[in-house]
Amino acid sequence: MNLKDTIRTIPDFPKKGIMFRDITTLMTNPKGFTEAVKQLAAPYKNTQIDNVVGIEARGFIFGAALAVELGAGFVPVRKKGKLPFDTYEQDYDLEYGTDTLELHADAVRGQERILLIDDLIATGGTAEAAVKLLRKAGGNVIAAAFVIDLPDLGGRQRIEAMGVPVTTLVEFDGH
Repeated sequence: MNLKDTIRTIPDFPKKGIMFRDITTLMTNPKGFTEAVKQLAAPYKNTQIDNVVGIEARGFIFGAALAVELGAGFVPVRKKGKLPFDTYEQDYDLEYGTDTLELHADAVRGQERILLIDDLIATGGTAEAAVKLLRKAGGNVIAAAFVIDLPDLGGRQRIEAMGVPVTTLVEFDGH
């Protein structure tokens, strides 16, 4: 199955010149969604993963399914103000301003082996913040996985420069 064919492209969203890669069409395709989870899990089947960490919000969807597939726990990384307990925080830059990711302070315990997951990697800013946050909490991020890579934006190289190997399933040129 060609997963790329299950992903809808919406031109000029959220602004002119952007080609938005809509992952919801893959998620509503039972064969496509199952295949994506199996492909994301395949490189890590014989690796001990303690927790799959998903980045809000689509990372939760793929992350939870991946955790089940790998027999691991699932940990959410959320935007600031969404978690009700003590948290670690990590700021990161957006195109216009900054934002903050949070992780429950007790979600990751001493050198747990973590697989970070999100639906898409573009510039890598959010994933970089998540890696920093997980390391701050004491986690060992052994890899990061994404359904979609936009290689022209350099996110994969940004994460690999942090010493975190990256797995992606499909690539789209441009933004």
